Amino acid sequence: MPKALADTGRGPWVLRALDTLAPCDLRIVVIGAQADRVASLLPAEVAVVVNPDHPTGMASSLRIGLQSVPAEVDAVVVTLVDLPDLTAAVTGRVLAAAGRQPRTALARAVFGGRPGHPVLIGADHLAGVLQALARGGPDSGAGRYLGVNAATEIECGDLAGGTDQDTSDDAADGRIPGPVDRPGPASADPSAGTV
Repeated sequence: MPKALADTGRGPWVLRALDTLAPCDLRIVVIGAQADRVASLLPAEVAVVVNPDHPTGMASSLRIGLQSVPAEVDAVVVTLVDLPDLTAAVTGRVLAAAGRQPRTALARAVFGGRPGHPVLIGADHLAGVLQALARGGPDSGAGRYLGVNAATEIECGDLAGGTDQDTSDDAADGRIPGPVDRPGPASADPSAGTV
């Protein structure tokens, strides 16, 4: 079963990931395995992008997601489907880091100092991230670009654990903490969130 369909008792992970992007003006979900089944769960207002190359690794999903962002968007917030303890409060805090310069912003959530998601990529950085993905391997993300370009680290360990879950069985081991419901600031600037 693809991670998007995993359910640890609080709904499919794809919907939980989508909820974390609630502060974004536009939400885009990149889907691959069992695309029709995953798409059937998504609200009509969500933009859906199918990645036919998903078996090649996560870089292809990130690339196709970033390429689908409309030109008028000032910043993109990227998160993963396998972070079921994240909340909209985490995204709100990361969005707030963009301040009045969202197009030039580059930030990421950290949890106890450990880099994680969501990641905020200002529109001025999109071409650079796409170039880095083209040079990287199939499972490379934007991490190297974020490091070289000194992304602002936003501590969010008080809001969530931010730990990737390999399978829904990880929840049975008690590794997924419950959600923390704290309001996060809304974004006044056009932003897109991608899962």
